[in-house]
Amino acid sequence: MKAVRFSTFGHPMKVVEVVEEPDVALKPGEARLEVLASPINPSDVLTITGQYGQLPKLPATPGNEGVGRVVEVKDSTAVRVGDVVFLPLGAGTWRTHLTAPAEALTPVPPGTDVLQASMMFVNPPTADIMLRQFVTLQPGDWVLQNAANSAVGRYVITLAKLAGYKTVNVVRREELAAELTALGADAVLVDSDKLSERVREVTGGAKVRLALDGVGGDSTMNLGDSLATGGTVVNYGVMSGKAPKLSAAATIFKDVTLRGFWLVLWMKRTPREEQRALFTRLAGLIANGTLKTAVEGTFALEDIKDALARAMEGGRGGKVLLTPNGKV
Repeated sequence: MKAVRFSTFGHPMKVVEVVEEPDVALKPGEARLEVLASPINPSDVLTITGQYGQLPKLPATPGNEGVGRVVEVKDSTAVRVGDVVFLPLGAGTWRTHLTAPAEALTPVPPGTDVLQASMMFVNPPTADIMLRQFVTLQPGDWVLQNAANSAVGRYVITLAKLAGYKTVNVVRREELAAELTALGADAVLVDSDKLSERVREVTGGAKVRLALDGVGGDSTMNLGDSLATGGTVVNYGVMSGKAPKLSAAATIFKDVTLRGFWLVLWMKRTPREEQRALFTRLAGLIANGTLKTAVEGTFALEDIKDALARAMEGGRGGKVLLTPNGKV
């Protein structure tokens, strides 16, 4: 068995390595899984660099989500050998095999694309919760977001469309407009300090009350300046490397507020029944192909540094995934 490991925080290309892991006998009630696919998310990279909000005890194996196949079970009928299941959230999934309590494993709906299923537990719920938790929207209302080409951004477009909301999607490159429009975006704009004027134009002067911010810095301020009085900006990432900020004009004269969202905190505060209902609904949307995101490429575990280099590049066409046991 092999796993990606890092023993110090730092630049991923310098601190990660692939190591051999010893076979460990299963305890009663445990299952052994071969990892089929696991994505490289921005939160994984930030964890390795030591900049994430929750850091593991070192040495550690990165990877927060994925899909695996049961290869062994001891004293449990919760799963069977051959079952394809979602890997436990935060289990250190960048490895060929892992063990987990059999009762905690959730089957992947039959016929679901394995690569799409491997990306279900972080970005889709982030998009869904932000659309529902902070502002009560009605069909026909507008939602504004930056980082619209990201995985979260693409899920927002699809989920908003399902709910009857319209989206204004802010990007850095104009050539992304056609692709996002085909996905269901109602408007695509290039970020600038004139964003508020362009938002008024494309929405016909509608009162936009919710903005989702994955960038931080001046981009957050542009979103805030585009909102109606009493609007809310929800920050969930800082792709710019800069803290989110709002202008005095937004906070003082329009009472625009800045909120933060972190899925880890939501899961700590939310009853398991509510979590299960959310993930069951999202799993169904992934199974029927409604929710999906582009895959840039898949990499073997031994090629982890190439995979990380691609995942950290700008201008990618989709997510980078690890397939530790070969192509799926």
